[in-house]
Amino acid sequence: MSSPTLQTEPEAQSDYAAVGGAPAISAVVDRFYELVLADASLVRHFDGVEMVRLKRHQVALVSNVMGGPVVYEGRDLRNAHAGMAISADDFAAVAGHLVTALTEAGVPTEILDRTVSAVAATQPDVVEVPAADV
Repeated sequence: MSSPTLQTEPEAQSDYAAVGGAPAISAVVDRFYELVLADASLVRHFDGVEMVRLKRHQVALVSNVMGGPVVYEGRDLRNAHAGMAISADDFAAVAGHLVTALTEAGVPTEILDRTVSAVAATQPDVVEVPAADV
């Protein structure tokens, strides 16, 4: 008689699937850009930017970071942000808006933390103007 196979843990689910996949990520990105574009200190960085295209790239990037089946095919972050004079304060404000959008969407803290950590790791590729020496 063969012994039954015991499954001790369900197969791990990606953060992407856990938050609701593409529709949820798209909603978070839409809310994120509402917050960013309403921020007077950031809006100047988006003059003349094709927002539909930017949102599409952001959805792909966030989906990829969360382990989704989407491949980010945009420019690398350093080239995409070159010449934009993005400061450390700008980066922090954008990250704060992402946290707000994820929190409002009900993303669990552990997923939010992993996502924000991945985004924070991109700071050297995005920021051109270091924080002022204090």
